[in-house]
Formats: sequence, structure tokens, C-alpha cells
Amino acid sequence: MRIMGLDLGEKRIGIAFSDPMGWTAQGHSILQRKGLKKDLSYLQELCQEFQVEKIVLGLPLNMNGTMGPKALESQEFARALQEVLKIPVDLWDERLSSKSAERVLLEADLSRKRRKELIDKIAAVHILQAYLDGGCSGKDY
Repeated sequence: MRIMGLDLGEKRIGIAFSDPMGWTAQGHSILQRKGLKKDLSYLQELCQEFQVEKIVLGLPLNMNGTMGPKALESQEFARALQEVLKIPVDLWDERLSSKSAERVLLEADLSRKRRKELIDKIAAVHILQAYLDGGCSGKDY
């Protein structure tokens, strides 16, 4: 089963895919956001191209586990994804995924500009890999 991982941001969406066996996550691309309808249309095309059977969307909970405005936005986006794409969407706690991605990029000694270009994609990889490693059981928040 191929799974798509998403790191939702205000300006960009990081995209990753699992291998067909669902063992590893690989970074794919970064979508520059152009509005909900266009974003969903592009993601739908990718889902068809890669035969995606499930989507994992990062849920940015507060450090104490509560939901703030960003987590509520992710929930709304997950509902829209599921409604339009007709594919199950799991939410995955993404606390510190961007920090972890940034650490990886710093260790790779990339420039600040290059890190900014890649961080969303790497965060999507971290979210998806954590989901795959965690037994693929997302939560409905």
C-alpha cells in the first residue's frame, strides 16, 4: 500500500511517499500553496499517479499535547482531503518534525536558502516515516 505523507504549512506543503511495501518514506516535492481548490487538485493528481491508498497529514499539536489554531487548520484540511480525494486521511502528531528536519539539513551543511527550500519535504518524510514505524495507526483528534 502506497501512502502519501504531508507537512502542511501556510505557504508550502511538503510531500513524501512510502515505497509500495509501506516500509520507507522518500521525499517527493514541495507544493507552493495556491488556494485550497488548486492544492487539492494537485494532490489528487499525485494520488492517482502514485496509486495512493492513504494519506498521513502532520498534526502540529502544542508541546503539552493540546490543539492550537494550526492543529485545527490541519483537521480542516484533512476533512477537505478526505471529502475530495475519497482516500482515508490519518492525522499524525508532528511535534518537533520540523526541528528534526532542520537538524538533518544543518548536519548536511546546506546553506540557509537551501535548507528553507527543503525543510517542508524533509518534515513530510519524518512524519510519514514515524507513522510507518509506529504501526500505521493514526489518530482522529
